[in-house]
Amino acid sequence: MKQAAYIAFALLGLIWGTNFIFMKWAAEWISPTQIVFLRVLFGFLPILAFALARRSLSWSHLRYSHHFLVMALLATAIYYYAFAKGTSLLLSSVAGMLSGAIPLFSFVTAWLFLRAEPLNARTAFGIFLGFIGVILIARPWNSLAAGVDVSGVLYMIAGSLSVGCSFVYARRFITPLGLSPLALSTYQIGFALVLITLVTDMHGIANISLDPVALAGVILGLGLAGTGVAYILYYYIVQRLGALAASGVTYIPPVIALLIGTLLVGEPIKYLDLLAMLLILVGVYVLQSGTKKPTATPTVAAKVTP
Repeated sequence: MKQAAYIAFALLGLIWGTNFIFMKWAAEWISPTQIVFLRVLFGFLPILAFALARRSLSWSHLRYSHHFLVMALLATAIYYYAFAKGTSLLLSSVAGMLSGAIPLFSFVTAWLFLRAEPLNARTAFGIFLGFIGVILIARPWNSLAAGVDVSGVLYMIAGSLSVGCSFVYARRFITPLGLSPLALSTYQIGFALVLITLVTDMHGIANISLDPVALAGVILGLGLAGTGVAYILYYYIVQRLGALAASGVTYIPPVIALLIGTLLVGEPIKYLDLLAMLLILVGVYVLQSGTKKPTATPTVAAKVTP
């Protein structure tokens, strides 16, 4: 059983790591909002089917719709849009490396608003290392020469902050409800789909069909696998290995995104970028090892994907 869980662990890291190149390809044909719409639409279908099969949903849960709406905004709509927009402005490898900082923002927002996480010398050092890594990637003092769009970095940071705020909201209002992670994720993504449908300009969305690779990337890569299957895999890993071990999957996507961007797509990479990614991952490790409970797990009330 554990062997299957470790296979799922590796597969999940691989799936999340490919998200950035799929977003980059799609951004050449459609807007970030349209990318999010297609991702959420095709991600919602397998989660809904799985939730119905497990009989995890109930009409009585709809009395918590206001909470589901907030989570849909913070952990899906805003988060996915910011990452899609940021990736469209950056190299996919750079966007992937920045995604490794999500646990840092989750911890900081939890510490600021919940005061439930221990801020000690070890966690403070982890945060310091991680943010130095983010700054080295952005290089605001020389961003033009470095070929880095600072606004793209800011979008990635905004997405990470949105996830961090969703973690705080989930801890404060969602966890006490006692609903299963599968049910919570189904409601959250379903509400997000409604919201995104209302604000998405569908004009030109069919342009992506001109590129079969980009189309498959959005539907199968970001939607079916990157959102739907990824959630299901995460639940399985948490059940088999526990939340602490499952949180370690956040180390894999930045590395996968870097390998895809440099080796398969030919994106340029600098030694400073590699140092920055190393600082972010080491910072996350130090931060997690300095807390009693991992705040780095991608969360949704349950969990979120990159």
